[in-house]
Amino acid sequence: MNRIFGLTRTILYQINYQLSKMTNHQLSILNVSVVIPIKDEVESLPLLLKAISSTLTESKLNYEIICVDDGSSDGSAEFLKEQAQIRTDLKAVILRRNYGQTAAMSAGFHYATAKVIVTLDADLQNDPADIPMLITKLDEGYDLVSGWRQNRQDGALNRLLPSKIANWLIRGATSVYIHDYGCSLKAYRSELVADMNLYGELHRFLPALAYIEGARITEVPVRHHARRFGQSKYGISRTFRVLMDLLTILFMKKFLTRPMHVFGMLGLTSMVSGGGIGIYLTLVKLVFHVDIGNRPLLILAVLLLVTGVQLFCFGLLAELLMRTYHESQGRPIYRVREFVAKNVK
Repeated sequence: MNRIFGLTRTILYQINYQLSKMTNHQLSILNVSVVIPIKDEVESLPLLLKAISSTLTESKLNYEIICVDDGSSDGSAEFLKEQAQIRTDLKAVILRRNYGQTAAMSAGFHYATAKVIVTLDADLQNDPADIPMLITKLDEGYDLVSGWRQNRQDGALNRLLPSKIANWLIRGATSVYIHDYGCSLKAYRSELVADMNLYGELHRFLPALAYIEGARITEVPVRHHARRFGQSKYGISRTFRVLMDLLTILFMKKFLTRPMHVFGMLGLTSMVSGGGIGIYLTLVKLVFHVDIGNRPLLILAVLLLVTGVQLFCFGLLAELLMRTYHESQGRPIYRVREFVAKNVK
């Protein structure tokens, strides 16, 4: 009986091993994963899926399409689930509610299995025919290729103006000089997005986040079409959200692994200033016998000293949090592009 059981277990092991080899082979031949965040685009989806399939098939690329429904209420989720059951090239990821474009893109990255990941919007304004061009550019040694909508087909006040302001601010603050941060049509190496944790609304800062990770970045002009169905989800209010997120990116770019450098310096400056004013007032009181009890300068000295101590403590707490962040995940503070050595097994 034990012999029969052992033989059966061996056979099952071999079957599982062969199936895993077949699965790994299928994953390895995938050239590109196309990730599409979707919010109420049911009218655009049939045309979009057809265009992507046609373009990538003609380019002889093995591909998968990952559509992430971000809480649509117009039937987009139902359409995707129906199509995913009859198409082998489509994966439908249905989120429980509307989490935002950043979360939807992060979910798409998680389910992507190819070595190259391409993102684009679902509203047909990005042209799927540009995908092979981005992949070709990526093969030149870049880690991220961003689309540049040189001839945008959007409203001047509600889309173009906020976009120009946001791009100008981000370029100046991050020193990553690409023209169009807001273009969703981008190509990434999968190992790059694996190193980036997305949250909030940081999807528009992906090139800046990639730059922090040491990525090689470039951009190429892409086509842009006027919206055919529905309404845009963006407006002038987006500029103010960009300003808030930009502060986060600036801190991450300069002080991600050394927060004490910013808080400690500010705290030290504040304490030295407060201490200097306090010494001056002490001399005035003891040497010149002048009453300093009602002088605003005394209040300023106390405020600077207290603020300096608080900033210094913030710096220590931030250092502890950052160490916990890196050490708990085993996350290194560096990124290796390649390793070269002779006779290393």
